[in-house]
Amino acid sequence: MGVVVLRRHFRASFPRGRAGLPGWREGRGSLPDPPEMPVPRCSGPCGGVRPAALRRPRTGGAVCRSCFCNAFEAEVLSTLQTGRLLPPGAVVAVGASGGKDSTVLAHVLRALDARHGLALDLHLVAVDEGIGGYRDAALAAVRRQAGRWRLPLTVVAYADLFGGWTMDEVARRAAQEPGRARACCTFCGVLRRRALEEGAQRVGATHIVTGHNADDMAETVLMNFLRGDSGRLARGGTLGSPGEGGALPRCRPLQFASQKEIVLYAHFQELDYFSEECVYAPEAFRGHVRDLLKALEAARPSVVLDLVHSAERLALAPAARPPPPGACTRCGALSSRSLCQACALLDGLNRGRPRLAIGKGRKGLGEEGEKQSCTSKDSSGGPSRAGAIQAF
Repeated sequence: MGVVVLRRHFRASFPRGRAGLPGWREGRGSLPDPPEMPVPRCSGPCGGVRPAALRRPRTGGAVCRSCFCNAFEAEVLSTLQTGRLLPPGAVVAVGASGGKDSTVLAHVLRALDARHGLALDLHLVAVDEGIGGYRDAALAAVRRQAGRWRLPLTVVAYADLFGGWTMDEVARRAAQEPGRARACCTFCGVLRRRALEEGAQRVGATHIVTGHNADDMAETVLMNFLRGDSGRLARGGTLGSPGEGGALPRCRPLQFASQKEIVLYAHFQELDYFSEECVYAPEAFRGHVRDLLKALEAARPSVVLDLVHSAERLALAPAARPPPPGACTRCGALSSRSLCQACALLDGLNRGRPRLAIGKGRKGLGEEGEKQSCTSKDSSGGPSRAGAIQAF
């Protein structure tokens, strides 16, 4: 009844075709046009000469595209200099996936090197995981970037490094175990890290840089909390690893840059990058953590950087600290166990038990299994993986 009365009152007050409502357009029956809001001026160093193009998610300030790009690059430079991440003369292997993060990272490093004389020798290193219908297009984007920026490019493939294993074959093997499909990202993360190390050594690099951003790091902090992984939690707040046991130093110059600002920077600079999601990503545990983080960010916009800075201040009690790492008995890589994670994962694949080296499943990898040679024939009928990662 109340709705009918309200409707009659509206019709009596503002009859169709009358000028009773300010801004009413005759014969169209539409609502009045809202008044035009003035475009805010840039609050950055240009002093408001240009109109603002965005409001920075990080600071909330309204800035033009030029001031935003300059501020973004200055913040990356500050991260490099404050952390002393890349000394002059460093030969830098840039992990290039073709995505927005690695594309922005390579572009910014190249610009800063030219502008500030950092004396960096940049090399793009891409990893071919062997994912059909996905990686070929991403590698094509990397090749276009290398040609446009005149940077040397090296591509290393899982199939060549790990005795014939590709991610598609790993996924098929993991799918044979019920409920294990989401383990693909665990395999890929470990093997990609090892492949990037090998690619960097091939080009004679002294440092490795990756495009992990603040959102990635906040997700990792949450994942380690949820898994109860105190060791990784305590190590996750630094800007990288110093390099031990023959491993190259790694750093993340974009660690304090939000994903939103990286996308905006790539848009304003008109960068060419590959934007499709990996076909195995929807199964990953990280996706659930990302959804949780987005919900938290809606309630508290600063939650991403808060998590990143919280991880910087974490420290383990002496009793909880892991023992100092040693060397893998099979490939010689840095490891806290007799087998490094890469060798353990490949060992599980070769024995037809993909989950053997993941999480609690690694308890099933006894000393006898760890000492077993990689040259044993694949008992599941698949191709032999003889000599996997023996070169490391």
